[in-house]
Amino acid sequence: MFKIFKKEMEWGGRPLTIETGKMARQADGAVMVTYGGTQVLAAVTFAKSMKEGQDFFPLTVNYTEKFYAGGKIPGGFFRREGRPTEKETLTSRLIDRPIRPLFPEGFKNETQVVLTVLASDGENDSDIPAMIGASAALTLSGIPFLGPIAAANVGFKDGEYILNPTMDVIDETDLKLTVAGTSEGVTMVESSASELSEDQMLGAIMFAKDEYQAVIDAIIELAEACAKPGYEFETPDHSELFGKLKEKFSADVQKAYEHADKWDRKDAMSAVKEAAVEAFATGDDAEYSADLVKAQMKELEGELLRANILENGKRIGGRKADEIRPIICEVDVLNRVHGSALFTRGETQVLGVTTLGTGRDEQIVDAIEGEYKDHFMLHYNFPPYSVGEVGRMGGTSRREYGHGMLARRALTAMLPSKEEWPYTTRVVAEVLSCNGSSSMGTVCASSMSLMAAGVPMPRPVAGIAMGLIKEGDDFAILSDILGDEDALGDMDFKVCGTEKGITALQMDIKITSITKEIFEKAMAQAKTGRLHILTKMAEAIQESRGTVSDTAPQMHSLQIPVDKIREVIGTGGKVIRGIIEETGAAVDIEDDGSCRVSSENAEGLKAAVKMIEDILAEAEAGQTYTGKVVRIADFGAFVSILPNQDGLVHISEICNVRLGTVDSVLAEGDEVTVHCMEVDERGKVRLTMKGQDQNEAVAAKIKAAEEGGDQPRPERKDNDRKDRKDRRPRRSA
Repeated sequence: MFKIFKKEMEWGGRPLTIETGKMARQADGAVMVTYGGTQVLAAVTFAKSMKEGQDFFPLTVNYTEKFYAGGKIPGGFFRREGRPTEKETLTSRLIDRPIRPLFPEGFKNETQVVLTVLASDGENDSDIPAMIGASAALTLSGIPFLGPIAAANVGFKDGEYILNPTMDVIDETDLKLTVAGTSEGVTMVESSASELSEDQMLGAIMFAKDEYQAVIDAIIELAEACAKPGYEFETPDHSELFGKLKEKFSADVQKAYEHADKWDRKDAMSAVKEAAVEAFATGDDAEYSADLVKAQMKELEGELLRANILENGKRIGGRKADEIRPIICEVDVLNRVHGSALFTRGETQVLGVTTLGTGRDEQIVDAIEGEYKDHFMLHYNFPPYSVGEVGRMGGTSRREYGHGMLARRALTAMLPSKEEWPYTTRVVAEVLSCNGSSSMGTVCASSMSLMAAGVPMPRPVAGIAMGLIKEGDDFAILSDILGDEDALGDMDFKVCGTEKGITALQMDIKITSITKEIFEKAMAQAKTGRLHILTKMAEAIQESRGTVSDTAPQMHSLQIPVDKIREVIGTGGKVIRGIIEETGAAVDIEDDGSCRVSSENAEGLKAAVKMIEDILAEAEAGQTYTGKVVRIADFGAFVSILPNQDGLVHISEICNVRLGTVDSVLAEGDEVTVHCMEVDERGKVRLTMKGQDQNEAVAAKIKAAEEGGDQPRPERKDNDRKDRKDRRPRRSA
């Protein structure tokens, strides 16, 4: 009989339970994490031996959401979960990033972490339970893992930090921050914010670190009760080979890294590596393999690069620690598109293109929380040629999803609301060349292209990537890191924002944790760099343009009273179809009465809006209207003054003489000008034609009537009064 172990605690105002031994018993480690009403199953398995020649750590994290978790059946033809959604891909990355640095160097056994959302209460997001589950399952599995870690979400409202805000609360806060780390410090940060200060962001990170310590303690207590024996793993010792390479090739590596140009540096390093392979891995009696020599040469590169920065303050190409590469910004680089910008920083270049669409272009997202529409999209593309390589081009990679989402978060705080800006907006970032932080180049290029397209952003947004070199207590913060500095350094810290504050922040590290002191210095240095980049962007475009491109759809928003939606649509859609056919405009009406009218030309837009406004209009006393006579009666004429409203011109209000009959002056179909005298409580409209300028035909009839003087009313038939009396109901006796 299997024994079940469980840890329960109150955390963030809700119960948190970590349970093992009940489900997925054949996995190396498996836990069920329940937070509120949300449940996530985490299962970990790993190969007990390394594949021959394995030169990287094959860790795979798969986070999946089952639609039954939210009581839903998936959409689509097959009615089952298919390829990972964008959220599933991003959450998989979110879990991978804080755990990957905590596996020991040299451990290359294939490892898989599978997170499955089994129940969703619609209030508590599953990302935090999934991260806690991954950490607990790894800790229990016996795999060599330098954890556990824990994670927390933080909101910020009215000067107060909120731990793990619910889904409805987080949308109302100025911050959405996810922090993960060990008991020592932080290993991963992901956030979007509404121009918060560096101090506020740092406070939120430290708040999360303090709050998730209780979860780490719970995982440790659970591991002490039921963790499997640790996997015996021995890190291979290559110190002898490393020493030989260092002695023979250090000077050559140092010389290669003096080249500021990426390709000159790469060619020089390739020559050094070939010489090392020739010296130590060639011939029948070679003691080492070529792959091992190349791997140890990479270690030597890292050691020398790091030492040069810490001891001499010199980076690749001789740059200072806080120095940013040359920046060139341009807008309107493409014809016909609605907005375009080219951002070049050193050897990194990104083209941002903005397209404006209508409500029909909104993205429909089918999620376990429910279906919703997205009116802003940002798509990041990273083709192989951007790094001078040949590669397979297929679907969107996890990296492309992640970088695109980071840029989107950075820009969202500066975008107008759906009510203020009726357009659906799509930005595409094409990375044309990359040597360090194309995601931050995407933020800058996208911001400029949005402003060039006329999207009313109050301020531009820029981003900068910071690096870290740390040995013991000694460390150096690097601004605007290169690709090699990212690969050989200890941190990738990206900060985005405006001149007023931070709008997005992301951090990944390759060491066990980051201290508060490092955060403070990195944020201060990032702010200086961000303001410098914003100054360069302002040379190309300083503020959003007041109008959209001539090639963009013309848009207008209006609010229709809910009780009048039926009148605009008409029976079977007859009225709205007529508007569309006559004007060529597109009309989209939501259930709440929100209406967006779009057209390829201003004339069509204006005509469609007027037709809708006429349908919605109501007669007002004191206003003058032009309408058509729709019915003649003995006592007057009914005139259609608005699409859905008629008014009565009494026979006495047609002209200045007494008329015998209405049809002596008016006929059905006549166009007349009328003045509204009164709209009574029942909505009845009284009109007059007196004193109004009429068209030539009607004016002639009125003139003839007035010149002819009073005209007698038609004689009543003898039996009219008798007939009316006969029709009266008799009183009962």
